[in-house]
Amino acid sequence: MRDMSWIQNHPRLLEVAYAGTHAMLRPFGRWLRRGGAVERVFIAGEKLTKGPIFDCRMCGQCILHTTGMTCPMTCPKTMRNGPCGGVRQDGRCEVDPEMPCVWLMGWERSQRMPTFGNEIRRVQPPIDHRLEGSSAWINDATGDAARVPAGWGG
Repeated sequence: MRDMSWIQNHPRLLEVAYAGTHAMLRPFGRWLRRGGAVERVFIAGEKLTKGPIFDCRMCGQCILHTTGMTCPMTCPKTMRNGPCGGVRQDGRCEVDPEMPCVWLMGWERSQRMPTFGNEIRRVQPPIDHRLEGSSAWINDATGDAARVPAGWGG
C-alpha cells in the first residue's frame, strides 16, 4: 500500500474538504438511512478513500476532524481519547514501538487546523459498536454518530 501520510500532514486542506462535505450532506440527513442502497454506495466510497488515506477502520463514527485528521482507531488500544500515557520518550507507541504515537501525530496535525483544531481537546464518548461497518457520513448526517450512551456524562 502506498504511503498516504503526506495528505494527512496537510490537515488544512482536509479540514476544508470535510467542512464542505458536511455542509452539503447535513440537509439530506432526514432522507438518508442506514442499510439501504445509498449507504452501500457511501460505504464503498469511504473504503476507497478513507481506507488508503487514513487506514480507516469503518467504525461508523469518524472523528478525523477532531483528531487532526489522524484516525484514533489506528491506536493499538483503539482509544477515542488519548494519549494513553504509554507514549515512549521518542514519541513512539508503547504497544508497537515501530509506530509513532497516533495521538502525538493527531495533536501536531490539529495545531495546523484553524477551524477544528481545538476540537481535539473535547472528551469523546465511547464508540458505539453497533455502527461499525456503516457509513460515517450517513451516520453524521442523520445524527446517529452523535448519540451517546445512556448515562454517559462526558
